[in-house]
Amino acid sequence: MANAHIELIRELFAAGIMMPSGTIAEQRKAMELSSGALPVPDGVTVTPTNLGGRPAEWLGPAIDSGIDAGDSLVLYLHGGGYCIGSISTHRNLAGRLALACGGRVVNLEYRLAPEHPFPAAIDDVVAAYAELIELGHDPACIAIAGDSAGGGLTVTALLAIRDSTMVMPAAGVCLSPWTDLTQSASTWTTRADADPVVTKAGLDMMAAAYLDGGSATDPLASPAFADLTGLPPLLVQVGEAEVLLDDSVGLRNAALAAGVDVTLDVWADMIHVFQAFPPGMLPESDAGLARIAAFLDRHLG
Repeated sequence: MANAHIELIRELFAAGIMMPSGTIAEQRKAMELSSGALPVPDGVTVTPTNLGGRPAEWLGPAIDSGIDAGDSLVLYLHGGGYCIGSISTHRNLAGRLALACGGRVVNLEYRLAPEHPFPAAIDDVVAAYAELIELGHDPACIAIAGDSAGGGLTVTALLAIRDSTMVMPAAGVCLSPWTDLTQSASTWTTRADADPVVTKAGLDMMAAAYLDGGSATDPLASPAFADLTGLPPLLVQVGEAEVLLDDSVGLRNAALAAGVDVTLDVWADMIHVFQAFPPGMLPESDAGLARIAAFLDRHLG
């Protein structure tokens, strides 16, 4: 039986109400007007800051919410194909993640293509992580997480940190990660009719902008082609009805081959980054965040 909530979302996307197509500039504006309009969740405080030379926001349970923020934190990387999205468009999701975890999330405004192509976004995440360490945060209490392109960026940032002199964070979380910028996996065909959110034409355009003439098989652009040895435990969540399903399956397989502790969590009927939808529209979104919180509780010191 079809999920009625998902069918309604499909109708909204088909009508161009939730995320119209168009140029990168047009998509940026549309995403700010739609996702950026979602309110900060009740019980969450937002504190603007700068991290690694980039704007960022601390989000955490309000003092009077009865939740102890503790020492653990999540460095969150928004989605948007490396070209659109911002801390504003993902403030609601980051705040809901903070509530689910009972801790703090720092939402990072990394640089976007085409103005700042690969590897600018990776450089920003690594700089932000380095500053967190300089500020005294224990790597054993830090996770890096992100959705879509931010999920792929989570993995490539972990690879860059691995190859640096810094201590690795304790965990990584990828929500519907975009890990293969060639758009050549089988679910691009088998899930094309089921996925209302992501199109090959759209990601081809964003990949070209991000790569700026570089190779789509560069392991730091497409972690599907990387050796993941040495990465911390990973949780990968993905919807069964999305074209990027194979990106998540491939990430799990590559992690297993490299000896990485990885959990692949495939959600029946769900679509791209289902966790970002308001729970009143899609009840499974809060359930997904709860499972992320449980994973982080097991791995963060």
